[in-house]
Amino acid sequence: MTQKTFVMAGRWPTTFTSLRYQNYRRWFIGQALSLMGTWMQSVAQGWLVYELTGSKLALGTISFAGSIPTLFFMLPAGAVADRIPRRRLLMMTQGSMMTLAFILTLLAATKTLQVWHIALLAFLLGIANSFDAPARQALAVEMVEDRRDLQNAIALNSTMFNLARVVGPAIGGLVLAELGATWCFALNGLSFLAVLIALGGMRLPDTGNAPRAGRLTAQIGVGLRYVWSHAEVRAIVALVGVSTLFGFSYSVLLPAYAADVLHIGEAGLGGLNAAVGVGALVGALTVATLSRSRYKGWQLAAGSFLFPLGLLSFAFSRSFTVSLACLALVGFGFVSQNATSNTIVQGLVPDELRGRVMAVYSLMFFGTTPFGSLLAGSLAQAFGPTIGVVAGAVVTLLFALAVFIFVPSLRRQGDRVTG
Repeated sequence: MTQKTFVMAGRWPTTFTSLRYQNYRRWFIGQALSLMGTWMQSVAQGWLVYELTGSKLALGTISFAGSIPTLFFMLPAGAVADRIPRRRLLMMTQGSMMTLAFILTLLAATKTLQVWHIALLAFLLGIANSFDAPARQALAVEMVEDRRDLQNAIALNSTMFNLARVVGPAIGGLVLAELGATWCFALNGLSFLAVLIALGGMRLPDTGNAPRAGRLTAQIGVGLRYVWSHAEVRAIVALVGVSTLFGFSYSVLLPAYAADVLHIGEAGLGGLNAAVGVGALVGALTVATLSRSRYKGWQLAAGSFLFPLGLLSFAFSRSFTVSLACLALVGFGFVSQNATSNTIVQGLVPDELRGRVMAVYSLMFFGTTPFGSLLAGSLAQAFGPTIGVVAGAVVTLLFALAVFIFVPSLRRQGDRVTG
């Protein structure tokens, strides 16, 4: 550690210790601003789709279109992230996302936007996200000089995501109500400039992940075999997949809840999303503060149980205030589970496999979303949104119980990854 870095370390409290690194600090600020725009667009897009179609199934279908590319592109993207500089890859993906946001803006501004346009642009955005996710997850190791701060950086990435989730949906709901969806899309497009400037200003060695020769399929196979042969990594990846498939699919039903169950309109929808973000932000900060704790397995268990329990409470709530509290618990549990699982996996995986293993992790996190969205949308269309949420929450809770009963070594995680 350089003398400059040592001096700066004393200026940051434990929770934010990774921000002492200039590269990470630039990334944190730029990505936080960009993610706020992404959440603004998400709120506006969901409301617009429901307004155009009146169909709960359509909400799930659009989410399916945006998520299905991960099934085909995420694993190759992980191998690519281990072959070329991750910063260069991220600049390409973020630039593509900005272009798609401006196309959506143009269609909305000229009043020619149709549901199939939204579906197609969501599909193209899903391709860009497939290459963005593993590179973004793996870049943290290149932005912190001291590996002991890697876990803190991972947790702060979740903090960044959920800080944006607090601010983005709240602003998005207000902009949607006052100015319309076009402005939400336009502000999202502009927000990508922040992360592109941050990436361009970083000073990272191009040799952070040296290019590798050989077939892409063979390199993907190496990553898959590592995940399958490592009991704890395999269990965590499965846990994340089930939680996203059955639990997180509740999010596509929030516009229907806001309109038909709670009767709170666009601004209220922004409030529901913001409540999830507030809880998630608190959860991420908690994980960041406990980043050197030797009880990560128990942190993972706590988040895995709080998430579905919060969902069950939300499903039966008919009070806006109670719903906000329940969704805050949902956000706290979900991000606690996923920030801790990400920390454990990245603490165990070797550097040369980081992109590929995080691609498998990201595939289970994002790739299960299309099926969960269609399932939740179908159940909600047939039986109402309450059943759609309850069914997913019950499956998520039962699977979490099974994992921590039959894979007891997960509860002991912490000693190896905290060093």
